[in-house]
Amino acid sequence: MNKVDNILHNLKGDKIIWFIVVMLAICSVLAVYSSAVSMAYAKRGGNTEYYLFQQIMFISLGLGCMYAAYRFNYMFYSKIAPILLVITVPLLIYTVGFGTEMNDARRWITIPGLNKTIQTSDIAKLSLIIYIARALSLKQDVIKDFRSAFLPIIIPVVIVCILIAPADLSTSLLLFATCVTMMIIGRVSLKYVFLMVLVGVAAMSFLVLLGTLFPDFIRLETWISRINEFLYNTDGGWQIQQSKIAIANGGLFGLGPGGSLQRNYLPFASADFIYAIICEEYGIVGGIALIGLYLGLLYRCTCMVTKCHKTFGAVLAIGLCLNIVIQAFANLAVSVHLVPVTGLTLPMVSMGGTSIVFTCISLGIILSVSKYVEEYSTYELMQEEAQIVNDEATIKVNEKRMKYENYY
Repeated sequence: MNKVDNILHNLKGDKIIWFIVVMLAICSVLAVYSSAVSMAYAKRGGNTEYYLFQQIMFISLGLGCMYAAYRFNYMFYSKIAPILLVITVPLLIYTVGFGTEMNDARRWITIPGLNKTIQTSDIAKLSLIIYIARALSLKQDVIKDFRSAFLPIIIPVVIVCILIAPADLSTSLLLFATCVTMMIIGRVSLKYVFLMVLVGVAAMSFLVLLGTLFPDFIRLETWISRINEFLYNTDGGWQIQQSKIAIANGGLFGLGPGGSLQRNYLPFASADFIYAIICEEYGIVGGIALIGLYLGLLYRCTCMVTKCHKTFGAVLAIGLCLNIVIQAFANLAVSVHLVPVTGLTLPMVSMGGTSIVFTCISLGIILSVSKYVEEYSTYELMQEEAQIVNDEATIKVNEKRMKYENYY
């Protein structure tokens, strides 16, 4: 117990965010183990433990990557942002042309020799958000200028989002919305933000046009069918019907862990529609508790941003947080038929590999920023206490704080 207490005592950063991460990880393991039963019988001969151990492995790998990301000085990510973007764009181009096709979408590339796939859009989301945070922090002195500030930001956003959109429109739109919000927070002129939205609409229109010419590369038919199903089918189609039944079955307190019935009928029960299974097994109480975890993450990140003295840290943390939270609520909205089916997973909860790993890395970077905010606040408190003692103590504390601030 002493070792555990010592680790917890030395663990820096926002303790509530650490708690939220642990709760989401536990929720993920429980929900995937239950929801993947039908898939285990269909693909693994009834070996239900296979997906349990696989999810535990992904969660463990993700938490390890999160801790590694947390240990780095968050300014390190500003230095590598251009490199990440340079790597990301060719990966996305390769995915569009030669990616591995699964579920009628070319979103993955296969790692040679390992026979494992990674979803390049997850890498792109992280890379672009870090790059935008870096650009906004470096351009603060000329943030209202079109050529110096706006163009260097909008060009990467448009390129990355257009490359993601053909196979994964929902992820592209989510990332675009996150970048627009980051620009607003970063004090970019609203007229330029509005111009960026117009550019996005024009790019989307261009993709629709290309989709009529190259249906094998752009999933235009899928987009149209999902929108038509949402607008003209009041029941929402088979997936939504089963999702609604699952949520209704759960009632207030649910059927209990492993008690889901709709997991046998609901497609992608362990991924896209895992929230419906959680509501069926843990009831409205469990569903609201899960929503509370994501809202808690947003609240703590917002509080952190108001205390952060560095523009890069503030914009980076809120950008990564918004990307996670917006995706979470988009997934929840699909389950209750508020928006068309998107294919977005529930961050940190749905079954997955690269999705979990890169979500955990994002959380690790957020915790790295919170570690800085926490330590800087400690020096400010020390300064206030030193002023009460004498001027010499104040000078020493000021020297320590300046040294720490320059380090970041």
